[in-house]
Amino acid sequence: MEIISIEARTYEAMMERFQATVRKVAALRKYSESKELKEWLDSQDVCEILGVTKRTVQTLRETGKLGFTMIAHKVYYRREDVKKFLDASVTRKEVRNGK
Repeated sequence: MEIISIEARTYEAMMERFQATVRKVAALRKYSESKELKEWLDSQDVCEILGVTKRTVQTLRETGKLGFTMIAHKVYYRREDVKKFLDASVTRKEVRNGK
């Protein structure tokens, strides 16, 4: 094992840089958990919300009834698009049932 000796001033400077890095990481983590990033849902989330299968969600995508974004071969949906689809579906059912 090798022992390295440094001056206290150098050690303090290193620790300050380390603390600054810790603060930056904490800020980035907080940002990644922000509301903006939570607005995206994956296919499993959409299946659970709509109460349908993955194939049905795929059909909704293919027919243009549900907007989506693909990132690195993974499909994401905006929460507001899913809500709009749900609202439109409920309205169509109410009209068909005479409500």
